[in-house]
Amino acid sequence: MTAKGSRSITDVGTLKALAHPLRMKLYRALCVAEKATASQLADQVDEAVALVSYHLRKLAEHGLIDEAPAQSSDGRERWWQPSSEGVSIRDRDFRDAPEKAAAHLAATRLFHEQRDDMYRRYLDERSTWGPEWNAAAPDSESLLRLNPAELNELREELVALMRKYDERSRSGDAEGRENVAVHVHGFPFRV
Repeated sequence: MTAKGSRSITDVGTLKALAHPLRMKLYRALCVAEKATASQLADQVDEAVALVSYHLRKLAEHGLIDEAPAQSSDGRERWWQPSSEGVSIRDRDFRDAPEKAAAHLAATRLFHEQRDDMYRRYLDERSTWGPEWNAAAPDSESLLRLNPAELNELREELVALMRKYDERSRSGDAEGRENVAVHVHGFPFRV
């Protein structure tokens, strides 16, 4: 998370641009790398450079990513970076029309499917991470009784806590650090 702040997505066009499976993978990879070329990202997602370039331009058209300063002296490669530290997509911004609500639901499902895929990949590769990483990786469920205001307060505290650790990791020594995904879901349910 950089000093750029988080961007709120409130329009269907931008939501649909991000909610494409490959574009979301590229956006996530770019957030991790902070700066990358289409070639570098194509290697990560196992797609053709031309296809990746096309989708990066689509993300840029919607202001989700920006061209980054060249990282090499030859200037032949185009570098990209996220235009913000992340995005937030709130249900309240998409409730006023059926098309908007449907787009929000489809995007949310895609994001969760990709997060689930990331976690399944970790589980499949767990033995390669070693005991320290496996002991440190949380896997828990808490069944709480909260009202909406308390759930919102919990969300805000969790975001602040993750921001603290992200800032620490960006200003500290890189030794022993790996990319870590933290997925938090808080939702009402009935038994």
